[in-house]
Amino acid sequence: MSDLLPSDAFNDECGIVAVWGHAEASNLCYLGLHALQHRGQEGAGIVSSDGQALYTQRGRGLVADVFGDRAGLQRLLGNRAIGHVRYSTAGGNSEANVQPLTATWAMGQLAVAHNGNYVNARSIRDELEAEGAIFQSSSDTEVVVHLIARSRQKTFVNRVVDALARVQGAGSIVFLNEDMLLATRDPHGFRPLVIGRLPGGGWVLASETCALDLIGARFVRDVSPGEVVVIDDGGLSSFHPFPRSESNACIFEYLYFARPDTMLWGRDVYSVRLRLGDRLAIEQPADVDMVLPVPDSGVAAALGYARKLGKPFELGLVRNHYVGRSFIEPNQQIRDFGVKLKLNPVPELLRGKRVAVVDDSLVRGTTCRKIVRMLREAGAAEIHLRIAAPPTTGPCWYGIDTPTREELIASKNEVAEIGRFVGADSIGYLSIAGMHEAVHAGEGGFCDACFSGRYPVLHDDLKRRPQLPLFAESP
Repeated sequence: MSDLLPSDAFNDECGIVAVWGHAEASNLCYLGLHALQHRGQEGAGIVSSDGQALYTQRGRGLVADVFGDRAGLQRLLGNRAIGHVRYSTAGGNSEANVQPLTATWAMGQLAVAHNGNYVNARSIRDELEAEGAIFQSSSDTEVVVHLIARSRQKTFVNRVVDALARVQGAGSIVFLNEDMLLATRDPHGFRPLVIGRLPGGGWVLASETCALDLIGARFVRDVSPGEVVVIDDGGLSSFHPFPRSESNACIFEYLYFARPDTMLWGRDVYSVRLRLGDRLAIEQPADVDMVLPVPDSGVAAALGYARKLGKPFELGLVRNHYVGRSFIEPNQQIRDFGVKLKLNPVPELLRGKRVAVVDDSLVRGTTCRKIVRMLREAGAAEIHLRIAAPPTTGPCWYGIDTPTREELIASKNEVAEIGRFVGADSIGYLSIAGMHEAVHAGEGGFCDACFSGRYPVLHDDLKRRPQLPLFAESP
């Protein structure tokens, strides 16, 4: 959904930036985190190093809130740094879970920032605690720190490889100590991570290329699934220590999470979203007077949908971009207050018109229901809801904060029932095959588990009890 209400949306995951070999490393990290703010709004942090020690600043809130005091950035010394924006996908939303996490151990100091979720972290943590380990946070990332500290390998690089060989699931992760920057993607490649080059020779790692663009870095390449990248004073080197796995990059990055100006795994996100709309128009056309997006994430798909149908594209819902996550609700109850705070229809445009409303996904359906009601009250004669994704029937275990299966409206309702619940005159979803075709991915190479029920790596919870039924796409 389009970041309307926390109760009816996929919440963003996390974003990573790392800089090596630049005198303004912490400032560049700060700017890069601004570019990745869409990936997490609950906390932000930066850890820098001058080769002798690590310097840390982190806190809850947006990047501008955490680093609003410029003096804080000035205390982050050195020519290398890693940064993180967080949305809590594993562990709670407490300051102890804000990353980068830091630790002091036998080999010195260590900082780590992680995008993803390890599905077996709970069982490993139980083992470690039974052996006397003490954890400072509830984040699955801290499990990796403990595994590194307990490894019998002689070098830091080999300790990291040894630790990561024990965890399963999604992990685009960066480590910083006094001597090096190390980064890797899990063998399935669930989450993105790219390498960039700064003018003058410094290196950058980031979750998305839009962060490279902001700081003037040139995109070099993606970090490959299972690749370990090491950057130190001798330059960049890499190797592949993990067994090869089938690529399972998260297809939802294209549908919603990545910024439209990002190049993701060799594909332009904006163009992919246009093609999603094109394909949606082929599969689910509507006889309407105009096409409206649910801003902002539905805009590109709506453009593609309108273009394919040959219908006008109109901004019939206007978004207020200056509303934060916290606000004071009025004492007198206003129906649909939370949605109206962020979206408002244009009655003069809508009155008496048949409209197709295009959004990127539909989670619980409660926010969509309120949007449909607002459009009817504004005078729309017919409302045809079109979703540029298949029905979401299962949760994500690999780094996206999704509701439980029971909370997902498509897990227990047929498409027609969902349409009746939201109050639309008709509703249509993109098919799984159409989604893959729009991404130009065939049927392989991408994880679509939240739509298909095909989970590449089972979660610990399913290993401990009989497997839950997996839901196929609605006919």
